[in-house]
Amino acid sequence: MFQGSFWVYLVCFLAFSAVVVWGSFDIQLGYFVNSITHKRTRIKEIALTFDDGPTEFTPKFLDILKEHQVKATFFCIGKQIEKYPETFQRIIAEGHTIGNHTLSHSNSTGFLSTSKMIEEIETCDAIISKVGNITTDFYRPPFGVTNPNIAKAIRRTHKKSIGWNVRSLDTITDSEKKIYNRVTKGLKKGSIILLHDTSEKTYNVLVNLLLFLKEKKYSTFTVDSIISKPQKS
Repeated sequence: MFQGSFWVYLVCFLAFSAVVVWGSFDIQLGYFVNSITHKRTRIKEIALTFDDGPTEFTPKFLDILKEHQVKATFFCIGKQIEKYPETFQRIIAEGHTIGNHTLSHSNSTGFLSTSKMIEEIETCDAIISKVGNITTDFYRPPFGVTNPNIAKAIRRTHKKSIGWNVRSLDTITDSEKKIYNRVTKGLKKGSIILLHDTSEKTYNVLVNLLLFLKEKKYSTFTVDSIISKPQKS
């Protein structure tokens, strides 16, 4: 009897653990944090979002977006803003939306305490304010990782968590064709696409993606249009 109960408890524990791990890494599940992952819309519109910048490649991204008259959302890392302040200011000047992507995008994000996560978010906010003279309500968890500590930090910093429903995997996929196919095949009305303004590879994908969107008659939106709360300046 005891042995049978032990195995039942073990199976239940393992199943629960699997759900928690899955919930931590799949932002679309909303297991710990209710993140916005798409826009409810009946028209053909999508959002282009770029993480981890600004970088040396960001000006090229801005050039092509300007050429196509497309506005995007950039989730910026505080330390990268300090490294490329003029590029960050250009993102704002050209009418794109800014989101907070923490100070350092630490590889140990999932293991940080609530207080440390708050520090990561608030320090990035301070840099955004100092360099860009704006504030932002939008936050994207590094790696899309959420857990109870991160959930508390998001609540205490009064952020809106922004996820995605089309993940390009452009940081781990070498083939531009595979990245492009993954994005275009996953598109739906109201999709939020996750890209990174961190490589020539993704820039090349963006060039072709913008042509695809034009051909398929997709318009674009920025995440602030979902919240209906304009970015403060």
